[in-house]
Amino acid sequence: MNKNDRKIAIAALCVAVMVSVLLFFSEGRTPSTKGKELDSKRQSTSVRKAKYYGSYGSEQRKETFPFDPNTADSTQLLRLGLQPWQVRNIYKYRSRGGIYRKKEDFAKLYGLTVKDYRRLEPYIRISSDYLPASTLIKEERQERDTLRYPVKIEENEHVVLNTADTATLRKVPGIGSYYAKEIVRYGQRLGGYVSVDQLDEIADFPQDAKKYFVIEDAHPQQLNVNKLTLQQLRRHPYINFYQAKAIMDYRRLHGNLKSLQDLRLSKDFPPEVIERLAPYVSF
Repeated sequence: MNKNDRKIAIAALCVAVMVSVLLFFSEGRTPSTKGKELDSKRQSTSVRKAKYYGSYGSEQRKETFPFDPNTADSTQLLRLGLQPWQVRNIYKYRSRGGIYRKKEDFAKLYGLTVKDYRRLEPYIRISSDYLPASTLIKEERQERDTLRYPVKIEENEHVVLNTADTATLRKVPGIGSYYAKEIVRYGQRLGGYVSVDQLDEIADFPQDAKKYFVIEDAHPQQLNVNKLTLQQLRRHPYINFYQAKAIMDYRRLHGNLKSLQDLRLSKDFPPEVIERLAPYVSF
C-alpha cells in the first residue's frame, strides 16, 4: 500500500474503534438506567403497600369501639384492625344473606386470630332486629307463663299478710290460685289477720308457706257486740250460734257488755275463746 492508502486505512480503523467504544458505553448505561427505574418503581409500590396495610394492620392504629358486624361499614371494620380482604369477606357473607346472630358467629371470620377476637368480643353488639323471629313467640309465651306461673319469692323475702292481693300471694312458694283466694276470703271474714298462725284455720294450709308471711300494723275490723243482731254476730268465724245467743241473752238480762270477761261464766266462752275473739270486738 502506498502512503496515502495507509493513511486512509488508519483513519477508517480509528473511526471504527471510536464508534465501537461509543456503542459499548452507550449500551452499558442503558441497562443500568432501566434497572434503576425498575428498582425505583418497586420501591415506590412497596412504600404504598406499606402505607396502605400499615394504616389498618398496625397494632398502634387498631381501635376498639362498639360495632354490629351486621351493619358496620368498611371504614369502621378497617379501624378495628381487620385486613381489607377480611372486610371483603364480611361484605360477601352479608350479601349472600348471612347474619351474625351471636358474638360467637363473628369468631368464624376467616383469618381472625384468637387474640383479635378476644380484643373485639366485648365491643360486639348484635341488634335484636337480627334475632330469629321465633324469639318473639318465646318472649310472648314467657310473659304468659309468668302471669300463669309467677316467679316465686326468695327464702329471705316476706309478704305482708293483710295487704297482699292474690297475685302477690301466688308468688309465695307453696301458694297457688286456690290458697291465694282462700287467704283473701278468710281474711275478709275475720276482718283482718292479727297472727300468721290464723292461716292454720284454712283447711290443709301448707305449713312451709307460713314462714313467708308477716303481720304489720294489724288493725282488724271490730264488731260492736252491744248493737249487732244474732245473725250479724254469727257471720264472724269466731262466733257460732250458741255464742251469739249467749251474747244476746246477756244483753237482754244484764244490759250492754263492758268486756268479754262478762261472759266468762258462760260455758260457751272459755278463756281461749275470749282471748281469740278479743281483737275483733268493741263495746
